[in-house]
Amino acid sequence: MKNKAKHLKNRIIFEACLEQVENHERYLKLKDYIQHGNTSVFEHSVRVAYYSIRTAELLGIMCSKEELIRGALLHDYFLYDWHDKDGEHRLHGFRHPYSALRNAESDFELSSREKNIILRHMFPLVPIPPSCLEGWIVCLVDKYCSLIETFYRSAG
Repeated sequence: MKNKAKHLKNRIIFEACLEQVENHERYLKLKDYIQHGNTSVFEHSVRVAYYSIRTAELLGIMCSKEELIRGALLHDYFLYDWHDKDGEHRLHGFRHPYSALRNAESDFELSSREKNIILRHMFPLVPIPPSCLEGWIVCLVDKYCSLIETFYRSAG
């Protein structure tokens, strides 16, 4: 029963964070861009946030749940189609954390932990690792979700 109550509490926190971020009009533009396979950046970001909080919950990891979820929701807030073959989106894997952070900072008030999650989620491609536990969770869950979305075209 204790686990069920914890899951319900985490679900409420997740829904509240998602609603807060979704209330920003520009965030909904993520639905217009494909991330991996046929999964939109919006779907990918929500999935990473959901599985990040579930991972922390299932492993009993004590962390800042709100910052974990918000950082995950904003980790790919780059607002462009990285599949475009123009030179501007070259090296997307290396550059997009910086674009995502710039956009997130202009639209949301961020904690230093949320900034770290966004900026360091591409480790080891971006060579500086996350400096917080929440950043490591998002980094690993992002890679898992990306693999599923890429190889199965749409994760369920």
